[in-house]
Amino acid sequence: MDIGDFDYALPPELIAQTPVEPRDSSRLLVAHRDTGALEHRVFAEIGDYLRPGDLLVANQSRVLPARLRGVKDGSGGAAELLLLAVRGDHGPDVWEALARPGRRIHAGQRIIFGDGALVAEVAERTASGGRIVRLTARNGDVATALARLGTMPLPPYIHTPLADAERYQTVYARTPGSAAAPTAGLHFTPELLARLAARGIGTAFVTLHIGLDTFRPIGEEQLDKHVMHSEEIELGAETAARIHETRARGGRIVAVGTTAVRTLEAVAQDTEERRARGEAAGAGVVEPYRGRTALFIRPGHRFRAVDVMLTNFHLPRSTLLVLVSAFAGRELILRAYAEAVARGYHFYSFGDAMLLV
Repeated sequence: MDIGDFDYALPPELIAQTPVEPRDSSRLLVAHRDTGALEHRVFAEIGDYLRPGDLLVANQSRVLPARLRGVKDGSGGAAELLLLAVRGDHGPDVWEALARPGRRIHAGQRIIFGDGALVAEVAERTASGGRIVRLTARNGDVATALARLGTMPLPPYIHTPLADAERYQTVYARTPGSAAAPTAGLHFTPELLARLAARGIGTAFVTLHIGLDTFRPIGEEQLDKHVMHSEEIELGAETAARIHETRARGGRIVAVGTTAVRTLEAVAQDTEERRARGEAAGAGVVEPYRGRTALFIRPGHRFRAVDVMLTNFHLPRSTLLVLVSAFAGRELILRAYAEAVARGYHFYSFGDAMLLV
């Protein structure tokens, strides 16, 4: 398929610049895959479309204060790093990062942050255009220096400063490691999760640390030529057991966001392949897994683990728009997006939500 098949026009004023308060007061567009019907609700009413015995599976990754602004050692010119992922294979405190100005930051370049409290030395350029950098702190504590000097890496289409950094975190964010928020989960409040739990709707967690592909558009015209950047994922034994129990009771797996979808589907595919080789036992759709995935979900993908998807509205020509189209059908998704535009929904990270049932 051609990436041009996943395009649409969006008025700039519909790109949300700030989060709504309270979190669950955002709008919710419900798309029914079986009938094609569209409904317009408020996010706090999501429980009307969930059933007792369903299981929400959400990405618990926490966004790092990963944007660092400093100066180049020697010239004093401005430089910026966006830390994407720890590269433990290169040693402690080594990261993959995006750099600005990219063409002028070469191997061996040192970048100074906070008058020398934190220093990054560029080790090499990656095949995808990023940099491998080694961080050192004046007091030896890189994590503390990063927490003090780094800022939230808001996407480039958000121009309004964030008053409260926690509004770019989900209320259940636990495991630091992402360069962007799993934004479908931003709509939940502790009170809403408690109300859903009281109705017999459970919540379980996976981890996918969001990296480069959040910031990199599809550069190929043909989808089958696009290669995803791999990201770290983990699905623990407790979540695997709860997914198995839910399916066994006839409940549905409700993936909260595209990162949860990719984690679940990558682990389910790996589990299926290991069983075919006689390397895995049990009957569950997923088994515990920790590793990396470069799964690119596009039309034709056979969904093994996800029954219902909660998501935000995504950029045109993006891997995320392709993913939701694979789940619900391109025609339904583009028709829903057109209606959302016509009704003034807000789009992207701080925008409104969509439930695909």
